[in-house]
Amino acid sequence: MIKNFYYSFFLLILSCSVIEKGSSGVFFAGEIVNPTDKYVVLYKNEVAIDSALLNEHNMFSIELSSIEDGLYHFNHSPELQYVFLEKGDSLLVRLNTVDFDESLIFAGKGEEINNFLLEIFLKEEEEEPLINASYVLDPKEFSFKIDSLRERKINLLNELLSQMNLSNNALEVARASIDYNSYISKEKYPFYHKKRTGKETIPKLDKDFYEYRDNISYNNKNLTYFRPYYNFMKYHFGNLSYMTCNHNCDSTKENEHKNKLHYSKHTLKLIDSLVQEKNLRDNLFRNVAMDYLLKVRDNMENNKLFIDEFLKLSGNNQHIKEINKLYDGIKSMQPNKELPNLEVYTVEGKEITLAEIANNENVVFYFWSATQIKHFEKLTIYLEELRMKYPDYKFVGVNWNTNKEKWISLMDAKRLDRDQQYRTENFDELAKTLVFDDFNKVIIAKNGVIVDGFANLYTSFKGK
Repeated sequence: MIKNFYYSFFLLILSCSVIEKGSSGVFFAGEIVNPTDKYVVLYKNEVAIDSALLNEHNMFSIELSSIEDGLYHFNHSPELQYVFLEKGDSLLVRLNTVDFDESLIFAGKGEEINNFLLEIFLKEEEEEPLINASYVLDPKEFSFKIDSLRERKINLLNELLSQMNLSNNALEVARASIDYNSYISKEKYPFYHKKRTGKETIPKLDKDFYEYRDNISYNNKNLTYFRPYYNFMKYHFGNLSYMTCNHNCDSTKENEHKNKLHYSKHTLKLIDSLVQEKNLRDNLFRNVAMDYLLKVRDNMENNKLFIDEFLKLSGNNQHIKEINKLYDGIKSMQPNKELPNLEVYTVEGKEITLAEIANNENVVFYFWSATQIKHFEKLTIYLEELRMKYPDYKFVGVNWNTNKEKWISLMDAKRLDRDQQYRTENFDELAKTLVFDDFNKVIIAKNGVIVDGFANLYTSFKGK
């Protein structure tokens, strides 16, 4: 199989333009076994820079006349993976979508750094259960465990460096793939330890537990879109905010919602004071906003206070339209607001709005898709219980991301009432209009007016 792989690519390279030594360009090609899409798309950060259509042999090739050295990622929907590219590379990739990451292999000029990054990624996945089980350890034992796992990967990198030279850019990414995943575990530790052990307070940590923080760069442009680095920053700022607030801020002794608002505003201020790199800064601000607005489910008064602080510190944020739209959507889904005029379709193809469906009735809107079949199976069973317990409510299904034939087939298989089932072809509009962020979300309405726009199918009816 591997011999055939290299032979196929030898022919592929002969038939394409080969990148000459000293060239500023890159040749990136590959084979996708069991493809799930027609295309492979190459991205730099969040921008698609090129794409290629798979040929009849499920092969693709991308040639760029010039390139900025560094991290990229390629997407073969719905999967993606990092690729490190430097001027003059002729990099080949082969993968099977049935086992995407584990089957991935790189060959050609540039293979060493990419296979190393992949090896570290797979080791992190393999170690995850061990690390999760280690959060119950005391701080010294946990730190020793994490440092030992990190040291093993550093040894792998040193072994690679003994065989070849890596560019400074490649070496930086290789070290970051090791270091920041290790640091994430330590940032998580005090909170995960408290939760796993059932203790009332977080453990006391020695001054050297976080000694790695002395070497952190808050403005590394090359790593801004590298998941280990970015995820570390999210956990790190959450940790800093919690710790500093607990020691220095009187307002955290107030009620729970005040606490969450205070911590979120404090996190914004910490990011503002430490991060200058524009993309990283914007993305971290966006993460805090999404986390607060979607997960805290705060009252609108506190939401307004948060948004005011967000705009004061990051008014030129590249995600500002998205944040404002989310904020407006949350405002429109508050109790006593009329249901949005979101149009859905009946089985016959007739357009109707949610407000019209809920006119003069108590309605619970729930949501499902053929892409989440386990959720659908569980949901239909639980709905039977709810219909028996709450006969005054009409439970109305809204389907998304399912073609009409499949939709009808699933409805009939579960004996769902077609008159209480609707479908949308525009999931983005549904998600943005209804602030749809959870498969278990339901909307409770009466006479076309919202009673609870952020209810949960499995918890909101308990105690009713």
